[in-house]
Amino acid sequence: EKHTMAFSVALSAQDNIILWGRTITDTADGDIAAITFPNDLFSVKTGKGGNSLFARNESGRQAELTLRVLRGSGDDKFLQTKFLLDEFLPANIVLCFGSASKKVAHGNGTYTNDTYLLQGGVLARPVEMKANVEGDTEQAVSVYTIRFANHVRTVA
Repeated sequence: EKHTMAFSVALSAQDNIILWGRTITDTADGDIAAITFPNDLFSVKTGKGGNSLFARNESGRQAELTLRVLRGSGDDKFLQTKFLLDEFLPANIVLCFGSASKKVAHGNGTYTNDTYLLQGGVLARPVEMKANVEGDTEQAVSVYTIRFANHVRTVA
């Protein structure tokens, strides 16, 4: 007897983050990575009678990666070293190129790769710090915010 599903499913697993050719593995808890887009791709303005103007906003290509890694880990040291070099030797900056991918299974033996290619990244803000005496685990996390000039998403 052949069983078929009459609905769609998406089982998310096996996320992978690569920055400067290094696979990031020393991730923290919760949302270990989030890619957001700080700018709209298009502006739309509507006037009298519904007449509308459309303009592409090239800044809409930008992507922002927020990455949570274990403070003091190998990945934290690697990323911090990259950003210290950028801060103190800006003429020698090596932009961050990388990817973030997610394998999405469909419950029937097939899967889709959802991948963001991230191009031309720089540290958008320094890693913050906190000291806490009441057990707040956030003090053991380094949060990196990397702004990329461009991104491409592929779903295959």
